[in-house]
Amino acid sequence: MMIKKTCFITGGNSGIGKQAAIQLAQSGFHVVIGVRNLIRGEAALAEIKSRSGKSAIELLQIDMSSKKSIIHATDELKSKNQKLDVLIHNAADFDITRKQAVQSVEGIESVWVTNHIGPVLLTNLLMDLLKNSEQGRVITIASQGLVVYPGLTIDLQDPEFKRRKFSVSKAYYQSKLAQVMYTYWLAEQLKDTAITVNCIRVTNVKLDINRYATSRFLRFMYSIKSRFSILPEEMAKTYLHLATSTDITTTTGTYFNEKNQAVSSSPYSMKQENIDAVMALTMTYIE
Repeated sequence: MMIKKTCFITGGNSGIGKQAAIQLAQSGFHVVIGVRNLIRGEAALAEIKSRSGKSAIELLQIDMSSKKSIIHATDELKSKNQKLDVLIHNAADFDITRKQAVQSVEGIESVWVTNHIGPVLLTNLLMDLLKNSEQGRVITIASQGLVVYPGLTIDLQDPEFKRRKFSVSKAYYQSKLAQVMYTYWLAEQLKDTAITVNCIRVTNVKLDINRYATSRFLRFMYSIKSRFSILPEEMAKTYLHLATSTDITTTTGTYFNEKNQAVSSSPYSMKQENIDAVMALTMTYIE
């Protein structure tokens, strides 16, 4: 009997993550969805099972802003699985109504730790399971919004906005830029293994407009933006492609758009000395 491939996707209870979980289950994967809130997670799990027509889907509670939670979740994942074929870092913190920096339970700015530090730690802790796969795949998630900020850099002295004015959009795009650079770095680290590491540049995707209920202006702006957006299930097809396609078994360190095409990131993000500096900073949070 053929052993099912296993995929762990964080933030698999809503939006693109939920749609990707449905598509991965339909393609024959055993899917583990990482959720922060178990009540919302249980509702999503029931929907994913119903819509996919598959039962090989389970929940794993994980808070990507908490080192303790990530360690606990990976211990649980390891206790139930001998290998991990695909790891998708889909969960993200981007509350556009946030005006002030918010600290995680461990005292790190929430966007930076959830979107960048947490995924690096999670990958590190799951590396043995990924190496046990015939061809493990790590998929990171960035944003097409980075195109609007071609000169953006990682503030190596103040990534958490302790000394500069907080902006949730700047914090978000900084964290996503760091993930692109991490993709290039990790691909190089794993070049002599069967594990590939690639990044998805998520385009404008239609989201639940109710998340902007606190602001009439933001709801109006989003209603305009949504006219030029694709549905979450369309974006999820790129997740599925990077997780399953046999055409990219040796493709690594590549940045893909929503059409499954390789695209370039900013010159800053591709410069090796910048990548090394960002990863040196990153490791100070993890070691």
